[in-house]
Amino acid sequence: MTTRSTTTLKLGSQARQRLLSAVACRELVAGLTHNFYRYPARFSPQFARVVIDSFTRPGDIILDPFMGGATTLVEAHVLGRPAIGLDVNELACFIARVKTTPLSDDDVRAVTNWMRRSVRNMNVHRMVKRPLEWIAAGYQRNISTRQTWPIRKTLELALDRISLLKTQSQQNFARAVLLRTGQWALDCRSDVPSVAQFRSKLLQLFQEMIDGLKVYRNLTNRSGKAPERDQILILNRAADGIDHEPAVLQFGRPKLVLTSPPYPGVHVLYHRWQILGRKETPAPFWISSTLDGNGTSYYTFGDRKQPNLESYFETAQRSFGSIAKLAARDTLVVQMVAFSKAPWQLPRYLETMQAAGLEEVRLAGISTGDGRLWRFVPNRKWYAEKRRTGDAAREVVLFHRVA
Repeated sequence: MTTRSTTTLKLGSQARQRLLSAVACRELVAGLTHNFYRYPARFSPQFARVVIDSFTRPGDIILDPFMGGATTLVEAHVLGRPAIGLDVNELACFIARVKTTPLSDDDVRAVTNWMRRSVRNMNVHRMVKRPLEWIAAGYQRNISTRQTWPIRKTLELALDRISLLKTQSQQNFARAVLLRTGQWALDCRSDVPSVAQFRSKLLQLFQEMIDGLKVYRNLTNRSGKAPERDQILILNRAADGIDHEPAVLQFGRPKLVLTSPPYPGVHVLYHRWQILGRKETPAPFWISSTLDGNGTSYYTFGDRKQPNLESYFETAQRSFGSIAKLAARDTLVVQMVAFSKAPWQLPRYLETMQAAGLEEVRLAGISTGDGRLWRFVPNRKWYAEKRRTGDAAREVVLFHRVA
């Protein structure tokens, strides 16, 4: 076994206690634009906020190479840090753009009027133009059953009116509200709500999302005019090769990498909803007008059933190798990771980080267990090797620097 280098990261007692509290936080994800979509395996905004505030200053660049639901980007922007977000999932990039694009007052009025008229139009007895290309490509799979077709048609009625909105940001926000409501109605539910319940929930979520967006806008752009997004770079690509990406190189080297990569051996549905049990649907891509076309292993570094997870660790080494080459000498890499079988996967993961050019940094003053920050995560919707395991319900925070 390769010997790993370990250095110590020191924080004042008050800052360390803030970090410990943020790691242990079990509050529901909420506030700002964080609840626009329930992306799987999100870490809490409190954790992102404390890490960014503790280890960077305003103007420092933050990178999340596996951004998922864009928690890091939202918190970085609010705290005055430019941010780069990457993800291979087009759905994640759509969500990130909506979350980080404040609407102007004129935009809010436009989408409010559109929403009110669209809700009045939601009558399943109306004729609607079917999205035949999306249907042929399988994006409506498992949402045209006896229980689900009224919700599917209600979504079709609303999406058919998207073109009435004049700007891309208005259209994206409207799609995001429909996406969030569709997720509430269909994902991991054993019963499907009525159309009347869907309409009511749609209006409720719309208002909540508008309110959150206004707070976000006020914190990031106090002028109240058109939003400024030049402080955020979102790319639909893998982390492998990021050190050669022109847009990233022009943006600048990150001071902090804050991320939650795919978890070894843990099955997480980043790209599908589960309908009435275990039936999967790629409908989120249809609603958001993004493309899927890839299997689960594409989003998770490889098949979790592969012996020794070789593909996973090879992909992780290439990805973090590119991140290490992009990073500066003083860049801190902070990850939140879970494992299906931590006793062997954690040591292998740390060896992979070292092979990628990163050395582990321990947080001084942590005297419990193995000296790392662990947290228990209740009620997560994932499966580790066909069943929930105790290991998969625990996450660890890892700190690294360029070796």
